[in-house]
Amino acid sequence: MDIFCKIINGEVPTYKLYEDEIVLAFLDVNPNHNGHTLIVPKKHYENFFDIDEETLRHILLIGKNIAKELKEKLNYDGISLCQNNGYGQEVKHFHLHLIPKYENENKLSVEEIYNILK
Repeated sequence: MDIFCKIINGEVPTYKLYEDEIVLAFLDVNPNHNGHTLIVPKKHYENFFDIDEETLRHILLIGKNIAKELKEKLNYDGISLCQNNGYGQEVKHFHLHLIPKYENENKLSVEEIYNILK
């Protein structure tokens, strides 16, 4: 069982930002930048080629909503969406990264970011 399945099952604590019956979104514990968020489907899909289109669309819609919230609360200057497959995919469970980018970033802890967002 991969780390994301354990997080979804409640076996590993996380900084949850959003959850519904299809996805779980949470802050990355090793963020590239403040507000680095992962959106993970609750059903296990290994990668982009496994995931069904309905779930993929849902992930993108939730990502857009979260990106707007991150912009409102963290005031980033840009945002990258990243999704890795095969070589370079550390966890073999589909996930979308939302990575805010800042011209001038005052790095905060994940807990500090979580408190700003909640």
